[in-house]
Amino acid sequence: MLLRLRVALPDRPGSLGQVARTLGVVGADIVSVVVLERVGGRAVDDFTVVWPASAAVDRVLTGLAAIPGVRVDGVWRGTELSEPSSGREVALIGQVAANPGHGLATVVDAAPALFGADWAVAIQVGSDWAGGGARAQAWSGSSVICASWRAPDVPPQVDIAPLRPRALSAADGVHLAVAPFQREGLVLVVGRGGADGDAGAPPFHGSEVERLAQLVGATALVLGERLAGPGLAEPGEAGGSVAGAPAPAGTNGSSSAPSWAA
Repeated sequence: MLLRLRVALPDRPGSLGQVARTLGVVGADIVSVVVLERVGGRAVDDFTVVWPASAAVDRVLTGLAAIPGVRVDGVWRGTELSEPSSGREVALIGQVAANPGHGLATVVDAAPALFGADWAVAIQVGSDWAGGGARAQAWSGSSVICASWRAPDVPPQVDIAPLRPRALSAADGVHLAVAPFQREGLVLVVGRGGADGDAGAPPFHGSEVERLAQLVGATALVLGERLAGPGLAEPGEAGGSVAGAPAPAGTNGSSSAPSWAA
């Protein structure tokens, strides 16, 4: 299986090599390394490795913990490689342009794999939020426009006002990244972790939020006025309320996956 590890380590020659050697010794085959940040003599890297499904993940954590200055900030299961420079996001925008009628659903379905998330939803918030007006403590009056596989019927309740790209964490431990389309109050939300996801998944990093915002911005440019098409009426007029009925569109499945890292 693919395993993702978020590792903080000293930003000096040899540190990355130590981590790589340790992963090899414990039986992990590295297939991708993404540098998330390098600040103040420290670096944060995301490693994607092939790991035997029958082996205990604790073996990896014990090995890395033995390296001075190294800290594991997250460990969670991956489904696909999520390399920012792989060109997959460009290919996704190409798919949206080729079939704009399903463009929004295409982006929502692809977002979890691109961002190492468990699920994604596109919600529509009220005009007061979209215009930077009244703040709200939750999106209980919003509508789910489309949802990916494994998306919850009722997304975690958090305060997403004012609308801007950012990372959030809900009270139940679910980590979220949100980015508005700047059209019709539409917001793309990706989530990971929590009781129904991978408990060891870390919060979204600022670089991941930036990538999400770029993807959302490109999608809005390609789809243009199609984002104001049928099915995107004001909450209460179309779509299912987040606080009530399940999401009516996309590939929403509320099936949950048990925590596998325990």
